[in-house]
Amino acid sequence: MSRIGFKPVVLPEGVSVEIKDGVVAVKGAKGELSVAIPSNVSVEVKDGHLLCHRAGETQRDLELHGTTRANLHNAVVGVSEGFKKELEISGIGYRCAMRGTDLVLNVGFSHEVVVSPVEGVKISAPDETHIVVEGIDKQKVGQTAALIHDTKRPEPYGGKGIKYKGEVIIRKEGKRAAGGKK
Repeated sequence: MSRIGFKPVVLPEGVSVEIKDGVVAVKGAKGELSVAIPSNVSVEVKDGHLLCHRAGETQRDLELHGTTRANLHNAVVGVSEGFKKELEISGIGYRCAMRGTDLVLNVGFSHEVVVSPVEGVKISAPDETHIVVEGIDKQKVGQTAALIHDTKRPEPYGGKGIKYKGEVIIRKEGKRAAGGKK
């Protein structure tokens, strides 16, 4: 059983927390986020740490205890450091460009694919084959990166498509390389 709910969330310098009516508001240098707290979990600030306590020992209480703590940790990290996902485009003729705040992808379709960022998320393209998604909300950053990734997932034969930086694509052998005629 996981014990992540008991682990205290360290509040870095410059991050303030306000607990009111089942909502924890976290403010930092990069912005402000709020996390809803379920009724069977309580949160307190003690000695520069956020502590989560559960009301009972039911399965639902155990689940919400760890989830609430993880959400609070993500909010604290987001307002102090922020989150970033990087994607790479590979394939002949595959490229991206910025049009205002929108990302325009040319990835083998007969049309351009335009991806608009969600509020609180910034998309940038340092060059034609790299995309950077940044923001303070981990869920929004991950969701936006996933939408871009799903536009053209890398295929296993040529490896062409959009992949996360560091993602390993397991390559398959083609029919011609499999074996000769007998």
